[in-house]
Amino acid sequence: MLTGLLVFFCSFALSAQNANQDFKIGNKQYDQGNYQEAVNAYQKVLDQGQESAALYYNLANANYKLNRIAPAVYNYERAIKLKPNDADIKNNLDFAQRMTIDAITPLPQNTFDKWYNSILNLFTTNGWAILTVALILLFMVAFVAYYLIYGTLKKRIFFTTAFTSLGLGLLALFFAFRSEKRMNKDRPAIVFSAQAEVKAAPNLSSDDAFTLHEGTKVMVLSDDNEWKEIRLADGKEGWIPKTDIKEY
Repeated sequence: MLTGLLVFFCSFALSAQNANQDFKIGNKQYDQGNYQEAVNAYQKVLDQGQESAALYYNLANANYKLNRIAPAVYNYERAIKLKPNDADIKNNLDFAQRMTIDAITPLPQNTFDKWYNSILNLFTTNGWAILTVALILLFMVAFVAYYLIYGTLKKRIFFTTAFTSLGLGLLALFFAFRSEKRMNKDRPAIVFSAQAEVKAAPNLSSDDAFTLHEGTKVMVLSDDNEWKEIRLADGKEGWIPKTDIKEY
């Protein structure tokens, strides 16, 4: 058993080392303007089961340089899922989305929804979980200090700190659960076909609902054999062949 564990950890370390080497090769090729070679190197990293916001971001940049709209948007979106507050990723995603043909106006949100979503998007699910643990630990330390330290002012400070951190910790826990629920429920995808006819029903003989082009983001609602039901940000719904989109 010990030998098996050693083999596993050695294999994992070797895989991570190879992935890191391929990532550096990709960066070097990108800097030299060899964008296809950079894409190939970054893809090798993904094939080894490694991922990071930086990897997806660089892969998106290389595809953007090659004028490949769908892969660029797709990988920027994957990067922003791992690092939702990165300004560079957001800016480059915005540039890539401007290259898409479809002009889709999202449905308006009320003030509460905007506020709620802006807070929920501050961190990933793991980020909210880490924040929860940190705040609960702060509560425990401050609570113990409240009982051990003498002095009215100091006790008041630690009492306030303890229950403020507890309240914030419970709030962070709420957002962690909401973030996980959204992550499990939402099925975003990017259109990869140059042009895709969205149908009113999951069959070729049904009426055309609307047309989409590469790089457009959709949300998958359900599956029916070779078809996927989708919804656009403006509320339009229809059925698209599953080969025309790629979920992330």
